[in-house]
Amino acid sequence: MDLMKALTSHYMKQELPEISIGDTVRVHVKIKEGSRERIQIFEGTVIARKHGGIEESITVRRISYGVGCEKVFPLHAPNVVNVEVVRHGKVRRAKLYYLRDRLGKAAKVKEKV
Repeated sequence: MDLMKALTSHYMKQELPEISIGDTVRVHVKIKEGSRERIQIFEGTVIARKHGGIEESITVRRISYGVGCEKVFPLHAPNVVNVEVVRHGKVRRAKLYYLRDRLGKAAKVKEKV
């Protein structure tokens, strides 16, 4: 087990912010289109956080043009350039899958003061 930790610790990012469920985050992702590379920003609410260590991932949900869009981002992947927290949400659940059924103001998460 120590061999596995030693191997994966080399590839883990050290400067990740404190992300919790209900936070609104802005994820900067490196997109490769042919020979060009650009950074695309995906902003939304963190509805799930899974696993730990090198395979830790977050599920971010946002509504664009009336359609819900969810993306799963592995936090330690090389194509995830930066994750910045826009605001902290106040929730009492570990997974916010119930937000999938809600629209408009009902899908809002209160801000932590």
